[in-house]
Amino acid sequence: MEKSEYKVKIVGAGLSGLIAAKVLEDHGYAPEIYEASDSVGGRIKTDLVEGYQLDRGFQVLLSAYPKALEYLDYESLELQELLPGAVIYENAKPKTIGDPLRASSLILPTVFSGIGSFPDKLKILSLYADLKKLSVTDIFERKETTTLACLQDKGFSGEIIEKFFKPFFSGIFLEPDLETSSRMFEFVFKMFGEGLAVIPKKGMGEISKHLARQLKNTKIHFNTPVKEVKEGEIILESQEAITTNASIIATEASSLVSNLKNQETQWKSCHNFYFETEKRTIEKPIIGLITDKDAIINNIFYHTSVATESNGGKELLSVTVVKQTDLSETELLKKVAQDLKNYCGVGDARFLKHYFIKKALPKINPLHYEIDPTETQLTDTIFLAGDQLLNSSQNAAMLSGERAALGLIQALKN
Repeated sequence: MEKSEYKVKIVGAGLSGLIAAKVLEDHGYAPEIYEASDSVGGRIKTDLVEGYQLDRGFQVLLSAYPKALEYLDYESLELQELLPGAVIYENAKPKTIGDPLRASSLILPTVFSGIGSFPDKLKILSLYADLKKLSVTDIFERKETTTLACLQDKGFSGEIIEKFFKPFFSGIFLEPDLETSSRMFEFVFKMFGEGLAVIPKKGMGEISKHLARQLKNTKIHFNTPVKEVKEGEIILESQEAITTNASIIATEASSLVSNLKNQETQWKSCHNFYFETEKRTIEKPIIGLITDKDAIINNIFYHTSVATESNGGKELLSVTVVKQTDLSETELLKKVAQDLKNYCGVGDARFLKHYFIKKALPKINPLHYEIDPTETQLTDTIFLAGDQLLNSSQNAAMLSGERAALGLIQALKN
């Protein structure tokens, strides 16, 4: 049988599924993807609302991600760079702190910010230097503790932990207490040190579309949810049975495979609000962090501080909430608007859209960077992919998709 004649099916058209299809194509196969929604992207999508590009949840791509460098064409994505730092709102006053080695414009603001001591700033540079010497594999083999314990062990002051590290990494890890593994913290910190946070000109959803455009021999079935994956077939929600030689589940598999029913992935959630404003309170492309413990919002970012393909004419403001709350959507919106006015000086915000991202990041313990292709094999013909297998990052999603495809290819050869 020719490779292109094998019935290879992929469930899910997120990053993992798209990378799996790319690897399979590169090896001569012609897979088919079954996607429940009407577009590619999974958790990384961009909507167009009143002319504005709204990413479903504030996200960035770290340009130093190894698999992003391997599979993405940065030039065609027209990546827009964010400054390596943050504007920290303390007592409603903005103070800027950042990496002066990579952005000279941040030298004076950082020195005179009053955020953290001079030894704290030296420790940050020292941490960058130490992690630069380690491979990402080395980092994920180190002893695991919490991010908070890691920072305390490294001698950072309580002030800089509370005013910078907590709000900054809470927005990345989607939990307010820095309970996330120290491995993840050091990996992300290394990626920030070796590259930049970037956003494609057409929004984060363009990454998925970019990968999909690379597929030449893959058929994607949209609006086609899968009910069950078995040996030799997948069952659609419509009850149609599709014959397979092998399958990759590039989404949460617990509901699709009978022997995984009690192994459902636990998820972190967040709220993301978008507003239109007349002007920006942060002119440069840099994230704003809110440190006040009474504030519900964690971070803000003006998407119109970088070039965008589509623009509604004014300024687009993204607001992220990572704290757990029992407030109704109306009550939460009111609290967010109050916080914007009280802590960030934003009083003219017109509400555009609210996203509650129930499954924003998987909760994983312990964390890993690598996975052998054989470890993605669940049964003789079923393979698993997704960041939930490794660590909650776009890099892990791409790496796991690659490994699942390689595992499937090896199994078919055998």
